[in-house]
Amino acid sequence: MNQIAPSAPIAAAASESPRFAFVDVARGGALLAMFIYHFAYDLSFLGLIETDIVAEPGWRIFARCIAGSFLIIVGFSLVLATRKGLNRQAYLRRLAMVAGAAALVSLGTWFALPGNFIYFGILHQVAVASVLALPFLRLPLIVAALSAVVAFALPSFVAHPLLDAPWLSWLGFSHAPIRSADFVPVFPWFGCVLTGIVLARLLLPRLSGTALAAWRPANPLARIAAWGGRHSLLVYLVHQPVFIAMLTLVTLVAPPPSPGERAFRSECQRSCGPDIPEQLCRAVCACTIDRLKREQLWQKVLEDRLSSEEGGRMGAFAQACLREH
Repeated sequence: MNQIAPSAPIAAAASESPRFAFVDVARGGALLAMFIYHFAYDLSFLGLIETDIVAEPGWRIFARCIAGSFLIIVGFSLVLATRKGLNRQAYLRRLAMVAGAAALVSLGTWFALPGNFIYFGILHQVAVASVLALPFLRLPLIVAALSAVVAFALPSFVAHPLLDAPWLSWLGFSHAPIRSADFVPVFPWFGCVLTGIVLARLLLPRLSGTALAAWRPANPLARIAAWGGRHSLLVYLVHQPVFIAMLTLVTLVAPPPSPGERAFRSECQRSCGPDIPEQLCRAVCACTIDRLKREQLWQKVLEDRLSSEEGGRMGAFAQACLREH
């Protein structure tokens, strides 16, 4: 599953640290966006839709925006939770939870997707970045801001054959092809965490006593989002197995088109020409396939064994379907 899967931020909790509801709602909103992407990806992965979500530029940008938003919230939450000092026990407990969840994801995908398993995904990034970010909670703000710029820029300037080695690819400097269902290397993504730190250090001192600081969600949807934001690690770990199980049941009831049928549909749609609207073309091709199946010709089409007479009948089916639609 080649995707960028955002996860829960690590909260370096401090005793009596204030909790702002708008942060939980923002995280919950990012979870909703993640659901949309992952559900679309699962539909594509199981062949239930024709769109290749991984290869579609718009979906790829959407996935990166989701991952970036979660990592920004990671940095923001670190500042928020340590305003009264670092609660080391709570921090280490949360770090262990995220690192353990990352290991679980790697182990699970090793068995489920052995050639594409997740060895450094979003959870691995969150765990590592939460350690690397600690000094920037106290360093001068300008240092954190400049470090964010450097983190984003480094992959464009750092290159060496040694860094292309698989065991160093997690740093983000490798130019070799990466095979992983979810790959979120340290650089440039650590720049998002630093961005969250900078934003929090700029905004939090100005929030005291404001309506935003005191705001609590009253709308049911906002309250659900806030709940999801507070339990984002659990939600992240659970949602994909639920999606996959649900869609697998759907494929048992209504099997998706075979690779041969998808190839035929693609070729049929390419042959429609510019004068036929795309929606009409799809309908005509689907109608033609149905008629071929009813006439017991479909297997011959897949095996390219149609006689000239049968090929003429297929053309007649297509013309009839065009007239009907």
